[in-house]
Amino acid sequence: MEIVLGIDNIIFISITVNRLAPGEQARGRTIGLLLALLFRIGLLLSISWIVSLRAALFTLNFPPLVENFGVSGRDLILLTGGLFLMYKSTTEIHSKLQGEEEETPTDQGHASLSAIIAQIIVIDIVFSFDSILTAVGLVDNVLVMIAAVICAMGIMLAFSGAVADFVNRNPTIKMLALSFLIMIGFMLVMEAAHKEVEKGYLYFAMAFSLIVELLNMRLRRKSKAGPVHLRDSPSD
Repeated sequence: MEIVLGIDNIIFISITVNRLAPGEQARGRTIGLLLALLFRIGLLLSISWIVSLRAALFTLNFPPLVENFGVSGRDLILLTGGLFLMYKSTTEIHSKLQGEEEETPTDQGHASLSAIIAQIIVIDIVFSFDSILTAVGLVDNVLVMIAAVICAMGIMLAFSGAVADFVNRNPTIKMLALSFLIMIGFMLVMEAAHKEVEKGYLYFAMAFSLIVELLNMRLRRKSKAGPVHLRDSPSD
């Protein structure tokens, strides 16, 4: 479950660190995933605080639009993270459609890396928060949760480079990944509005779309290769 919930984190980190110089990208991915690990372990050790975030901080009452809607700390975190994720993905798609060039390595430096890490920290908090809420509903033992998080993060660290290279080599896959992130951001906003969205349906839709795009990529490769001509049969 941690691996499945971490897929969206890997996608976001892979796309975000792509704005770094080539030599900095692997470092940025590693730092991003290690930060995710630290945040998730920290949240696991603060389960009582997480549970308290479900308590309403204030109530909205604007009939007939909203009546006695309790806004909790959890709602504010999910809303902020969802809007940030939708904004970041939309601007990235706009950049690709407008044909804007990526920043050149000479324009990037320590400040650029710091900005990327700051973005990763923001979204890591949201993804970690959502992941821990799911884990709390499945297991009661904190040590089991921590072991699962560490194992899942080890797997993600091992394959994050391959996933990032695959996404960045294929523009259509990258566009599909950005669309996935918009869906995930919208799901977070809906959860902040107390509209529960079944994650299984979302991940099934993502997997189905990915399979269709992989088939399209294979078809395009075969089309570029051209038709196979049969050799003339020997004359009688």
